[in-house]
Formats: sequence, structure tokens, C-alpha cells
Amino acid sequence: MRIAVMQGRLLPPVEGRHQSFPSKHWREEFALAAAAHVDAIEWIYDSISESENPIGTDSGRAEMRQLSEKYNIAVVSLCADYFMARPLAKAVAAEQEERVNKLLWLLDRCRLAGIHRVVLPFLDNSKIESDAEELQVVQVMRRALTHAGKSGIELDLETSLDPHRLTMLLAKLPQVKVNYDSGNSASLGYEVREEMAAYGDRIGGVHIKDRIRGGGTVPLGTGNAEIPVLLSHLHKIGYKGDFVMEAARGEAGKELAWVRHNREFVLSQLQAAGFVF
Repeated sequence: MRIAVMQGRLLPPVEGRHQSFPSKHWREEFALAAAAHVDAIEWIYDSISESENPIGTDSGRAEMRQLSEKYNIAVVSLCADYFMARPLAKAVAAEQEERVNKLLWLLDRCRLAGIHRVVLPFLDNSKIESDAEELQVVQVMRRALTHAGKSGIELDLETSLDPHRLTMLLAKLPQVKVNYDSGNSASLGYEVREEMAAYGDRIGGVHIKDRIRGGGTVPLGTGNAEIPVLLSHLHKIGYKGDFVMEAARGEAGKELAWVRHNREFVLSQLQAAGFVF
């Protein structure tokens, strides 16, 4: 298990965006992550800066590995925000084929980079809104799972589906895992106990975030996310995955101190729940 940070959180936001790949300063984040005492960075691959992301080239991946080893900061998971702007389940046939091929390409790049878990977001612009879209997701994921299995990569779905609908989807995709986002669930009004009972054993990764019910992201411990309840349940079911901090941003220019503060909060909550770090 690792306490990780979402890429970009240790740097000022890029052009005011809350979350995006920091194309000009990504190298700096390894040293900052070490200074913040986190164990890992969850990499971001988005559509805005895809051509500048080092995961796409041999030399870029080599540099990622060198920095990872130098600072002892793991890069073993990737959040594929690319598919927020180019949804896998809201496309005509030609678009979908292009996007699926992009996903398969990305899985190959992740294998070469030593990344073992890929988070696929079906949220906001890419959320699943109909039975037809759910069928598209199942078809896409079955193709992706064959490819991912050969590469030794776990696929985690992050969705806005309620526990019942998500359980039904998971039944059709037995190899897929869930990426649980504490803030998103709080915003949607879902109950942690119900979610854990429905698919707790399928959780592959966790994003630690806090949000107001029906609203946006707020500092950890100030919203409606039941983080202590979540962590207690995860401990009881023997969860062994990572905890990725995707917390609200603090004051610009003070990102390192803010991530350190959030890490201390998360560590204290994990220890209170019985986890040993």
C-alpha cells in the first residue's frame, strides 16, 4: 500500500485548470513528492497535452524511470483523463474505433513504463447515462481487458453510477476493478456502507477527496465524505491497494506544504482505521 498524490497537485495549476498534466514542469514533481513524504505519483494522460506527455516516447519513459528511481517515488498507476474529453461510450462507430485504438496504445505505453493500474473515468462529460451507453462500455472493456491482460495491467472504472447499477455493470465484466473516489460518492449522495456491501471486494484503487453533497471539492475533513467510515470498511475487507490524494487545491504557491498537510491527515485517518504504514 502507498499514499500517493495525483499528478500536478504539487505544482501550481496549469492555465487555471484544476487537474491536468503539467507538461512544462513534470520533472520537478518527483523531488517535490519526495519532500512531501508521499510514496507515489498517479500519472495523468489527458488530451490537452498528449503530445508532450513523456509516456508516449522511449526517451520520455526512460526519464520517468530515472527520476522515479532517483527520488524513490513510484509511478504505478495512471488516470486516463484523455477519455473525459473523448468518451469511450458516447461516440459514433468511427470515433469509438479510434478511441479504443488509442486506449490499446496507451495500455502498451503503460506496460513499457512499468505502470500496472489504469483508471478509466466515466464521469461528467463521459458519464454512462443509458443502457445503450452501458452496452458500449461493456463492448469496449472486453476488448481492452484482453489487451490489458497480456500486458499485466489492471483496469479500474471510476463512474458516477449508483451502487446497484455499478454492481450490474461489474457482473458483466468480472476482470474489471473499481476506482473508488470518496469525494465523488459524497457529492452524489451515496452511502459508504451500501457501496462497500455492493462491490467493496472489487475496489482496486482509492482516490481520497472531500466534496459537499451536490457540490464541489473542499479541503479534506470539511465536506460530506465519510472518510473514517470508508477506511474502516476497507481495512475490514483487507484492502491492499493505494490511496491517491486528489484533494482540493490550497493557496497557489504553497502546494508542497498543502500536500504535506493532506498526507498527515490521510495517514492519521489510515492509522485510526487500523492500517499500518
